[in-house]
Amino acid sequence: MATQRVNLAVIIKNPLNDAEFLLTKQTPPPKFDDPEYDSYRDSDLWDLPSAQLSLLDNPVISNSQLQIEAIDSSSLRFLNQFDVNSAIDQVHGQVGFEKATKVKWNFSKVVEEPEFGPGISVQTVYIVGELEHHDRKLKDCCKWMDTKGCADLLLEVKPHNDRIGPLVVVGLLNDSTQYVNLNLPPTLRSQEYPPGVKLVPMKSRTAKPFHTTNLVVFAPGTSYDGSCGESFVASGDALIIDPGCSSAMHKELEQIVTALPRKLIVFVTHHHHDHVDGLSIVQKCNPDATLLAHENTFRRISKDDWSQGYIPVQGSEDICIGGELLRFISAPGHTDGHVALLHVSTNSLIVGDHCVGQGSALLDITSGGNMSDYFRTTYNFMEISPNVLIPMHGRVNMWPKHMLCQYLKNRRNRESTILKAIEDGSKTLFDIVACTYADVDRSLWIHAASNVRLHVDHLAVQNKLPKDFSLENFNRSFAEFSGKCSNFSIKRHGLQISKVVGAGAVAAVAVLYSFRNILDSKKHS
Repeated sequence: MATQRVNLAVIIKNPLNDAEFLLTKQTPPPKFDDPEYDSYRDSDLWDLPSAQLSLLDNPVISNSQLQIEAIDSSSLRFLNQFDVNSAIDQVHGQVGFEKATKVKWNFSKVVEEPEFGPGISVQTVYIVGELEHHDRKLKDCCKWMDTKGCADLLLEVKPHNDRIGPLVVVGLLNDSTQYVNLNLPPTLRSQEYPPGVKLVPMKSRTAKPFHTTNLVVFAPGTSYDGSCGESFVASGDALIIDPGCSSAMHKELEQIVTALPRKLIVFVTHHHHDHVDGLSIVQKCNPDATLLAHENTFRRISKDDWSQGYIPVQGSEDICIGGELLRFISAPGHTDGHVALLHVSTNSLIVGDHCVGQGSALLDITSGGNMSDYFRTTYNFMEISPNVLIPMHGRVNMWPKHMLCQYLKNRRNRESTILKAIEDGSKTLFDIVACTYADVDRSLWIHAASNVRLHVDHLAVQNKLPKDFSLENFNRSFAEFSGKCSNFSIKRHGLQISKVVGAGAVAAVAVLYSFRNILDSKKHS
């Protein structure tokens, strides 16, 4: 259990209306204590009350006071490993009911989270109970809702309005939605949030700390009937985004594509291998599938991956999938061909590699990665005010504006340290990296160098560089940086690389999203 966290999600039915259940307002992340960032506020998020379960030393005694019924004994044996009493007491505290409130509980199901990584995976146990009749007023942080009210908030979203969280969707709504039940290969797990948008993490040639790329599958289960009008660039019955799984997963990808309708749209957010490695399988399984991508992305995709034509998108174009509207959002920064996609009715933003589930993505300097563009895209995302951010690596983020502000804050903090190094007399790439990343292992300075270059370019655009700082001399220092780096060796996976030659080596490794090993970077560059 050390590698997994188990949570308890509690479905409390209204004793006065069996169709309603209790939701609690979720606590947002801490404020930044900065007026600019704190001015961006995510709307209220409502979800099932929940608490983390801890293992018991003596299950039989500790849970003896709790009455839980289940269809099979194996479910109860699983649940009896944990201190359910304490978890339910925590839930009672959240909703304002007394500890002694009597409820007859029924075991509903256990849902295991897909392997998004990094960090431990999560299992969620759902139990259902109905309170005794009560006339107490609910706390302001609680309210009764039925499934229709939740579905309305999820499927016809207005920016800035209340939002419904994933526990409600996974625990109550997904089984009753009209979307296609995609039969995944048994080796794969998926998460559907919001309803209809299915994330399937698949092993890929990505960068640490991640090991999967999220394949996004959207299949409403209906055919286009003209309801979207005539302003869209393509239409289809299903959509997949970023089929970037490694060759070991191609059989599973083939099963997914084969199960989807023939009128299939394929969209790639950008050209990196861990986002396009499965394109050839899609084309083999469905030669009629239509590929959409930015022109800068398509020209970097190998003919071995996709040999047919494509429809170019820049951002702001619309597509229609089974009568549902999706809009492309220009999102340069990570690369110059990076594009996001907004599912309009749920206001869900699929962000490619602009955001990741943990940490932040590096920008690819070899493919037009640009810090100024990255800042503009981040602010544009906040103006859209999405209900949720869906990255291609890691978990869905339920606090979009907070996450985007965190990215801005971290980038600006790094940029201020770079500017301070320059103001203190650093003139060359090596000097700036040595000063800014003094506390970082020198074997990682190659990767840091591309980050510094992009930040210096951004400082120049903002006219923040000191007047005596020469960009021309700074650019000339790239080769010098490589020469100085060759004086120390870089060891990865037991192999020694003792020489890095030319400024091109600095750029080549910048393709990476994090500090991955140099051997992999040579394979992917």
